[in-house]
Amino acid sequence: MKTVYLDHCATSPLHPDVLKTMLPFLRDSFGNPSSIHTLGRKAREAVEEARGRVAALIGANASEIVFTSGGTEANNLAIQGIARARKDRGNHIVTSSIEHHAVLKTCQYLERSGFTVTYLPVDHHGIVNPEDLKKALTDKTILVSVMHANNEVGTIEPIPEIGRIVTERGIPFHTDAVQSAGKVPLNVKEMSVDLLSISAHKFYGPKGIGALYIREGIRIDPILYGGEQEKGIRSGTENVASVAGLGKACELARETVAVRMDEIRKLRDALQERISTAVPGLTINGHPMSRLPNCLSVSVPGLIGETILRDLDARGIAVSSGSACTSHSVEISHVLSAMGLPKETAQGTVRMSLGIMNTPDEIEYTAASFVEVVEKLKTLSEIENSLGSRRCY
Repeated sequence: MKTVYLDHCATSPLHPDVLKTMLPFLRDSFGNPSSIHTLGRKAREAVEEARGRVAALIGANASEIVFTSGGTEANNLAIQGIARARKDRGNHIVTSSIEHHAVLKTCQYLERSGFTVTYLPVDHHGIVNPEDLKKALTDKTILVSVMHANNEVGTIEPIPEIGRIVTERGIPFHTDAVQSAGKVPLNVKEMSVDLLSISAHKFYGPKGIGALYIREGIRIDPILYGGEQEKGIRSGTENVASVAGLGKACELARETVAVRMDEIRKLRDALQERISTAVPGLTINGHPMSRLPNCLSVSVPGLIGETILRDLDARGIAVSSGSACTSHSVEISHVLSAMGLPKETAQGTVRMSLGIMNTPDEIEYTAASFVEVVEKLKTLSEIENSLGSRRCY
């Protein structure tokens, strides 16, 4: 059976060149980068080389990069670290209603600790209105955190405009760029951000490694305590092999991102056109233009995304859904709810996210399979309705 992987927004396969870069540090070059002997120095050189590669990808200085265990830790370090460091100046945080749970749940934790949080609304495309941000800022605001690109629908936020507003008020600005790093160009200076999170496994690097950019001059308290690794901001012996892998993934992205993403966008658009034409009532979620080039979120009113996912999986196609069906009740994604999608539409959501290894033949196979699955499920749903019963289709 043909296998087609279209879930790159969840994770991506390890690039062969990344694996090649990692292997020496999983075998012979196993030294602790804090050690001063030859093996230790070799490990330290690898860590610092990777730090430079990460910095180059986002237009930062190497000294502004702190390695973490991934995007979740980077987001926690940014938000909790700033909140703790600036609690004497205020207790108000502003974020958006469509953030990843790594941001939302961190903010909710801080609310239980005495902080107040404003969750900005979004429009039907998932875009934050900068004017809403202006109105939300107060003299007690100590942090603004708005994601660069949404992980479910791919919408890219107006980060440079938001950054200018926040910078004028002298408030630290964090953006979760986990979904966009390696897929679209990033420059922390042009974006006017003070903190930026990335995760390697979203762009062909290993799982369990990420980084947080912290602009020089921004004070941040650690959330892990121990040794003095990463200048005391993130204690713990560095994961050298994975750090090296992240660095290589950043180098590859920097060299090829424009050409690679243009090719993927063309495949994504072909898939979108094919299924939009064949499936009546299909809704495309996210901004039509300001969207990640590899992300396609669609909704089929009257069906259940999880059921579509399972039928596609039976045909060897891996995608994700925007809803979960349990005991005949459907839980809708907080992102789709915030965008105002009616439940009848939102519950039929499927996200297909492409990568560099996908081919035109795979996209055609996926399109044909998607259309066949939807037609079958709609027929079953009509039969169930005529019999007076209703299941999760």
